Amino acid sequence: MNEKLRIAFIGCGSFAKNFVSLFKLHPLVEKVYVCDLLEERAAAFSSNFNVEAIASFEEVLKRRDINCVAIFVQRHLHGPLVLKALSAGKHVYSAVPMASEVGECQAIVEKVKETGLTYMMGETCYYYPSSMFCRYQYEAGFFGKFVYGEAQYHHNITHFSAEFRADRRSAGVPPFFYPTHSTAMLLAAAHSYCTRVVAFGYEDTEGDGFFEKGVNQWDNLFSNSYSLMKLANGGTARINECRRIGYKAPSSYVSSFYGTKGAYQFSNAQHILTSLTEKGVDLQDVSDEVNPIEMTAHKGEPDFKQKVANHVWQWTGFSPVQKREYDRLPESFKQNPSINGHMASHQLLVDDFCTAVFSGKRPVVNAWQAARWTIPGLMAHQSALNDGQAMVVPDCGDAPK
Repeated sequence: MNEKLRIAFIGCGSFAKNFVSLFKLHPLVEKVYVCDLLEERAAAFSSNFNVEAIASFEEVLKRRDINCVAIFVQRHLHGPLVLKALSAGKHVYSAVPMASEVGECQAIVEKVKETGLTYMMGETCYYYPSSMFCRYQYEAGFFGKFVYGEAQYHHNITHFSAEFRADRRSAGVPPFFYPTHSTAMLLAAAHSYCTRVVAFGYEDTEGDGFFEKGVNQWDNLFSNSYSLMKLANGGTARINECRRIGYKAPSSYVSSFYGTKGAYQFSNAQHILTSLTEKGVDLQDVSDEVNPIEMTAHKGEPDFKQKVANHVWQWTGFSPVQKREYDRLPESFKQNPSINGHMASHQLLVDDFCTAVFSGKRPVVNAWQAARWTIPGLMAHQSALNDGQAMVVPDCGDAPK
């Protein structure tokens, strides 16, 4: 396109605030706008970030000077709004997930094919250190053939924002409607996708108005869901999505990655790599390479593991394994290290989108990849509703070259 981005944020909630400043800082962005159904929220963003507020989504779509939108509304509304934006000729950055219906995911892929516009799903966990480390080691041939891996998003409902929990119709969303933190980490590392899935759900009994029939709009009872996914490369993935679990941080992580020649294992702050030998295995502690640099600086302190378990160093700081991506960031980002988030992934994602729109090249987390990370979760929920029935996972194929 070779045209600078003029981007409108749709939704001014607690998550969007992490990204407005980043888009403003990017050298390929000319102007940022904000829009929300609640006029007072848009006005607050307008004042806090010194950006222009626009009255409605419909006005955003009509404005020819706006060439991009960033979707940060409730997660089950992503699909319909993305399709409207693409149909109006706008490039789209969307928070996760892609959509809450298989048909919407497929329609987004088709709309991107039809229009040639840029669509990117802002999946933070693609750039999580554990996923990047396993991905790089797998690409280098260290693991051999992929056999089995485990990834999970263990995020207790009490740790979600007060804004999210206040909307009882939406807070009880089925866990597998939000699968991409888990699926992206493992599937990206294994360079594969899911073909079949079986899953089971944990029916919640807390009675606090989240996972109950007649309360949330899906009549969803599952606060925790667990699956086994068959991958196209012959391996198997265990993926968990849990919202009622006695655990905090890191909420998203690869806990194991096994191949025919080597393996990776993680717990709390320790990352272990093993390789098969004639007599057993060769073991390496690679924690200092995978953990954030600031975390490693404190590892000798007596309360180190306690702080790790409570998310003290897992927001803005880069880890050594991320450095190969860090070098390509614009200086405006490097000079503002505190404007980041989710294991330092925000800066990388924003740069991916801005660069893709400006250059016309497809981003890494494109529509085809987003579909392959979203649809398995939607099918896993159907499996859980049917007591573990095996489900075929529809595939939208590879992104065109």
